Amino acid sequence: MASERQCACFVQRLPLAALNWAHLVAWWRSIARANRRINLNPGNIMPEQKTVQRARRDAAQGKSPSTQAGEFVREQIHHIREGKHGARSTKQAIAIGLSEARRSGVPLAPPKEGGNMKRKAGQDLAAGRRKHRTSAKRSRAAIKALKKEGRSAASHRALSRQARQAARKRGPRARSQAGKKAAATRGRGGT
Repeated sequence: MASERQCACFVQRLPLAALNWAHLVAWWRSIARANRRINLNPGNIMPEQKTVQRARRDAAQGKSPSTQAGEFVREQIHHIREGKHGARSTKQAIAIGLSEARRSGVPLAPPKEGGNMKRKAGQDLAAGRRKHRTSAKRSRAAIKALKKEGRSAASHRALSRQARQAARKRGPRARSQAGKKAAATRGRGGT
């Protein structure tokens, strides 16, 4: 947001007759828009501290790596819904979350199939094991590209469709086992 000093400078430059509420509101919005465009701080790119803490808590409770990674996927869905960026598809949003999880140190195994995906997952796992400096230029380019994508990938309908498609691929036995495990490991509070 604009600082008080910026406001004062702007007000001094305006002739008194032009100083009305509509002008001030328009100016304020233009400053806010500019700040949104310029402000590509690590908070937009890196996982939020809350997400990392939730994943660590899941690990401490002995939950599986996929559960820990789910926190990062959840964060990406929220970012898309908030309008921080978009995604071409629900699969892409999930892939971004899983990539962030691996880079944050979650020991999530790469997929068994899928050449490029498998290779990228391996790179992310390796990056999660060592200290690395992210390229600012590359991060800005990725965020800029994602900002141009749509927001419907995080809609309830899109997520539901993705879940059904993923479940269909697994087969009835795997779905049944997943349901039984979920019921057995569910917390007493119903969560």
